Amino acid sequence: MDSGRWSLQLFDVMLVVIAGIVFWELGRRRRTRAAAGRLPPGSVGLPVVGETLRLIAAYKTEDPEPFIDERVRRHGRLFTTHVFGERTVFSADPEFNRMVLGAEGRAVECSYPSSISTLLGAHSLLLMRGARHKRMHSLTLTRLASPAAIRDAALLPDIDRLVRRTLDSWSSSPSSSSPSRVLLLDQAKKITFELTVKQLVSFDPGEWTESLRREYLLLIEGFFSIPFPSFLSFTTYGRALKARKKVEAALKEVIRKRKQEKAAAGATMTRAAGGDKKRKDMLEELMDGGDEEEGMTEEETVDFLLALLVAGYETTSTIMTLAVKFLTDLPHALALLREEQEGIRAKKGDDEEQPLAWSDYKSMPFTQCVINETLRVANIISGVFRRSMTDIHFKGYKIPKGCKVFISFRAVHLDPEYFEDARTFNPWRWQNNEVAQLQQTGGAGVYTPFGGGSRLCPGYELARVVISVFLHYLVTGFSWEEAERDRLNEFLRPYSYRID
Repeated sequence: MDSGRWSLQLFDVMLVVIAGIVFWELGRRRRTRAAAGRLPPGSVGLPVVGETLRLIAAYKTEDPEPFIDERVRRHGRLFTTHVFGERTVFSADPEFNRMVLGAEGRAVECSYPSSISTLLGAHSLLLMRGARHKRMHSLTLTRLASPAAIRDAALLPDIDRLVRRTLDSWSSSPSSSSPSRVLLLDQAKKITFELTVKQLVSFDPGEWTESLRREYLLLIEGFFSIPFPSFLSFTTYGRALKARKKVEAALKEVIRKRKQEKAAAGATMTRAAGGDKKRKDMLEELMDGGDEEEGMTEEETVDFLLALLVAGYETTSTIMTLAVKFLTDLPHALALLREEQEGIRAKKGDDEEQPLAWSDYKSMPFTQCVINETLRVANIISGVFRRSMTDIHFKGYKIPKGCKVFISFRAVHLDPEYFEDARTFNPWRWQNNEVAQLQQTGGAGVYTPFGGGSRLCPGYELARVVISVFLHYLVTGFSWEEAERDRLNEFLRPYSYRID
C-alpha cells in the first residue's frame, strides 16, 4: 500500500512539473508575441499636447539634455513619446538609426510638420521622393558640393572672396584705435547667404541680396510656429507666409529674366559655338534640363531654389559661430589651429591677396578635427523625422505602419557609450584612428552630423570648406575676446566679440 501511495505521489509531482513546463512555455510564447507587437516603452504625457511643452522647455534651458537622458535611463535608447501632435518613437540607438536612414523609400519616408512643408514648397529637395529625389540630389551634389565642383569650378575662389570681403569690413577705421564689436552669428549668416545666392543665381552681394535675406529671416522664423490660417498675418506663421510670397516673387523675376537672356543668346548661338561658356549656376543647370525626364515648371524651380537657400544659410553659419565659441573657451586648441593656418599663409609668401587653393584646404588636419568636434557637440541638426511605410520590427518591438519616428543624432553624439567624456569639446579625440574612422564610414550610425542614407546632406563637403576658409582668415588676421557671455542652447543668439 505504501508502494502504491508513493507511485501516486510521484505521478502527481510529474504532472505538476509537466504542467509547469507547459504553462511556462505558453507564457513565454505569449510574452514573445506581445513584445513583437508592442511599441517601445514610454509616456504620452498630457492629453493633446503630450510632452511637447516639456521638450520645448528643456531646449530653452542651459542644459537641454535631461529630456533625453531621463527617458533613455527609464525606457532605454528606443522609447515612445508624444510631441507636435503625434505619437512618436524616439531613437537614441545608433543601430536603429542606421537601419532607418538606410531604409528611405522602402520602410520609411521623410515627414515634416506642415509649417515647414508649406513654407519650403512641395517641390523642395527636402520633400521630393523616389527617383526624382535621387536625380535632383545627385545634381545638387555634383553642381554645388562635390570635391570636384569645389576644386575645379570657380566655387573655392568665390568662397575665399566673400569671406575676405566680410572680414575686411570688421577692421577698425584708421581714425579709431578701439576694437570693433562684432555679432558673429549675424556676420556668419551674411557670408553663407551671399555665397549660396551666388551659386544658385549668380548675384553678387548688394541691395537685392540684402533685401532677399531680410525676407528669409522672417520665413525661417515660421518653420516651427503654429500654422494659423493665412489671414492671421500678424502671427509668426502669417509673417512667414508673406515673406515667402516676396521671396517667390523675387526668384520668379530672376527666372523670367534668365529665360529672356537665353532666348536672346539663342539667336546668335551658331556663331558663338565653341566660344566662352557663360555662367553655369544652379538655375542654369535647371533650365538646361537638370531634371530631363520630367522637366521643371517655374513653380517647381522656385521651390527647389528656395529650399537650397535655406539649407545653405542657417546650419553652416551656426557651426562657424560655435567653432569660434569653443576655440575661445579652449585657448590651447586655438593656438594649435592658428599655428596650422599661419603655416599655410606663410607658404603664400608676401602676396597677401593670393587666395587659398584646394591643396591648402587638404593641408588642415587639426582644423578638420575642430570642425568634426564642433559638429558633434553642437548638433545643429539634432535629428530627422521619418514616417514608417510598413511595420518595422526591431529588438522585439514593433513600430506600426504610419507611426512617426524621430532619429536623434544629438543623443548618440553625446552618449558616453560611444564618445569618451562626450559632453566635453575635445578636438584631439579625432586624432585617434578609431574615432577618425567614424567620419570615413559614415559613422555606422554613431557619427552622423550630415544625416545618412539617400538623404545625406549634399552640402557636407561644401560646409567644411566654407568653415575652413573662414577660420583661416579669422585666426591669421584677427585676435578677439568675448564681449558678453551668452548661453549655448538650441535657440542660439548672436555671440558678441571684440575684434582687434
